[in-house]
Amino acid sequence: MTFLRNVRIADGSDPRVTRKVDIELDGANIAAITDAAGQVAEGDIDGRGLFAIPGVVNTHAHVDKSWWGRDWQSYGGENTLDGRIQHERARRGELGIPGVDVTSQVLEQFVLHGTTAMRSHVDVDPGIGLTGLEVVREAVAKVAPDMLFELVAFPQDGVLRRDGVDELLRAAAREGLAEHIGGLDPAGIDRDPVGQLDLLFEIAEETGCGIDIHLHDGESLGGFQFELILDRVEALDLKGKVTIAHGLALGGLPARQQESIIARMAEGDVSLTTVAPAYVAPLPRRLLREAGVRVGFGTDGIRDLWSPYGDGDTLRIALNYARMSGARYDEELVEVLDWATGAAHTFVGGQPTGIKPGERADIVLLDAENPMDALVRAPRREMVLLAGKLAYSLR
Repeated sequence: MTFLRNVRIADGSDPRVTRKVDIELDGANIAAITDAAGQVAEGDIDGRGLFAIPGVVNTHAHVDKSWWGRDWQSYGGENTLDGRIQHERARRGELGIPGVDVTSQVLEQFVLHGTTAMRSHVDVDPGIGLTGLEVVREAVAKVAPDMLFELVAFPQDGVLRRDGVDELLRAAAREGLAEHIGGLDPAGIDRDPVGQLDLLFEIAEETGCGIDIHLHDGESLGGFQFELILDRVEALDLKGKVTIAHGLALGGLPARQQESIIARMAEGDVSLTTVAPAYVAPLPRRLLREAGVRVGFGTDGIRDLWSPYGDGDTLRIALNYARMSGARYDEELVEVLDWATGAAHTFVGGQPTGIKPGERADIVLLDAENPMDALVRAPRREMVLLAGKLAYSLR
């Protein structure tokens, strides 16, 4: 047995109250939690009185696309969605994208920011086939073999407008290279929302895979596509199998339509992921919470051919969302932190989890007073335990 000693956890119903404990580790799991003995034996990990939160879950990443570790790459494409797609297609080969080395460097950034589980979208298209999915799996095995992860076969350049993409999505699901297939703005990109969605749901029904679809289209066009997705979830009984990424329209829809969509999402267990963008109304936190819709946070692309921004810190994304959505009461801040950590395990095939006996020992230590402070400051991660092993330590 190994012990993680002298750490503080939230204790009881008042999140302001913390208790110093020793956490007994049995392989990848937490065996017991007891009051701190005040001693650190050889082989134990000294938590130095730091505050412990469950591992961070990045529910929307693109780990195959980054130029992290390369020289600075100036953006040279048109400032449109299609312009960014074409710029990436023109330059990815010269930067070795997709590649195990660049993806490994992104994963290292994830771990040092406390990420212990992730769902990543990975490009599939006629130019690279399924190579990106194979690359990401190899990189995870190299950098963080104990990380929980699921992959989405992502048709970044559209589903219908490029020949052969449908067969690549089918192959990715059938061969087990991806747990989910993706889509992209059925109206805005393919100009055929019914056609794209019918194809995606057909593949999901055939193979049993999930669907995780990017939906950037805003206002009434985005709301219409929410409803088309929900129609198919209900017709095919795909409860719990569909995620809508971004969903930029939802926060700004008329109240009645917004409430109707959220109620239907709850009924069909359709989840949402967000990167908390500053340029649209945030996802309506109170309505989503009351309905029981699952929400996860992600970093999106990180320093890639779309944008130079991003550092792999999902906790800071959660902080941005908390601020934008007006969270200020302790219980609201604790809830947002939970969405970024234990509750988000549903996005990687698990159940909501926490720091308690019997759960995986995915633990992040940081210099924070309590869970609210951990969220609103998002201080640097001092230590990261991944499946009971010390994966990162600042010292």
